[in-house]
Amino acid sequence: MNFAPVFSGLRFAVVGLGKAGLPAATALRAMGGEVIVWDDKAPAPEGFVTAPPWEITEHVDALVLSPGIPHNLPAPHRAAVWARAQGVPILTDAELLYRAVRHSGSKAKFAGITGTNGKSTTTALLAHILTVAGVPNAAGANLGPAALSLPLLPDDGVYVLEMSSYMLERLATLRFDVAAMLNLSPDHLDRHGDMEGYAAAKRQIFARQDANCVAVVGVDDARSREMADGLPGAVRISGTGLAGAGPALPGAHNAQNAAAASAMARALGVGDDAIAEGLASYPGLPHRQQVVAVREGVTFVNDSKATNADAAACAMGCYEKFIWIAGGVGKAGGIEPLRAYFPRVEKAFLIGQDAPVFAETLRAFGVDFEIAGDLAAAVPAAFHAGAPVVLFSPAAASFDQFANFEARGEAFAELARRMG
Repeated sequence: MNFAPVFSGLRFAVVGLGKAGLPAATALRAMGGEVIVWDDKAPAPEGFVTAPPWEITEHVDALVLSPGIPHNLPAPHRAAVWARAQGVPILTDAELLYRAVRHSGSKAKFAGITGTNGKSTTTALLAHILTVAGVPNAAGANLGPAALSLPLLPDDGVYVLEMSSYMLERLATLRFDVAAMLNLSPDHLDRHGDMEGYAAAKRQIFARQDANCVAVVGVDDARSREMADGLPGAVRISGTGLAGAGPALPGAHNAQNAAAASAMARALGVGDDAIAEGLASYPGLPHRQQVVAVREGVTFVNDSKATNADAAACAMGCYEKFIWIAGGVGKAGGIEPLRAYFPRVEKAFLIGQDAPVFAETLRAFGVDFEIAGDLAAAVPAAFHAGAPVVLFSPAAASFDQFANFEARGEAFAELARRMG
């Protein structure tokens, strides 16, 4: 199946030509749209009309703003200011995928997954279960392929989309047949102002749902329970007491991910046998508690995706004793929320911009630590520290030393494989 030229006669301005923007521009043009592109830091590829939106004099039907570019807080990008002044809607590519699918005549369903942590694993797990069950599916958006680079699915297909808070703020008509909100903890507060703003953005995954749709909500934290209370009929899921019961991945957090994926699969008509087979055979995602090397009895675990304390807690809770490598650009609250796991830390090796800040917290709680500076120093030191597990779960963002958490995790894995 191919997309019809559904955007013929429409003009789009695409700002930000990274992971989401360039595929969006390419797809919109292939679907008949006229596309004008702009990136503040990089030239456009050959074949595209390039201009800053605020210099466009013709009518524009939508501004497609890459998720990482703010349209409101902490300060709106100039393109967003222009769009508001001109009455041009600011959309994410997932919205345009939905329109393209519907305008092409497909009745494929849409499953959306959000939450502070666990959404990538749950997205990939649900797609895996659907594949095991023989259901045509395509997974992407915030995870993996950009939404508009996904193929057109038949009527019995399912789009499984990981949705960030940034993307959820830029939807207009997309209705998720099945939607899940896994958990809420402080994150991206610079973009949303405060927790109320962040929760409001996450709640948008349930917008436009009706009686034929299913809402799935994790209830292992107070903020998520409050959201569930406001959604009569929501399917409530929990990972408490379920660790190891079904999923091939460790920890209560993965039990919650498995519960969410299972509930969504059932809502999409998948039988329990296929769900059980999918849970048992799911291999996991890179950079999420991924064992990358075992050297001289030391197991190296790459959990680079843990960009905040809550995510790191999920991994730390799986090991009785370990050497911890952490640091980078810390989030609001730092690592003090991890204090319950500090007795498990034999020694910490700190890297990155906020290593001194993390060091102050560890010192206050009597945790042995060393500021290593970077992974090249931290990994060998951790290897020789004498514990059976080296856990790289940074509890911080990566962009002080790496382009993204994937590059950070790959660097750790490569260093780990050289040990011994």
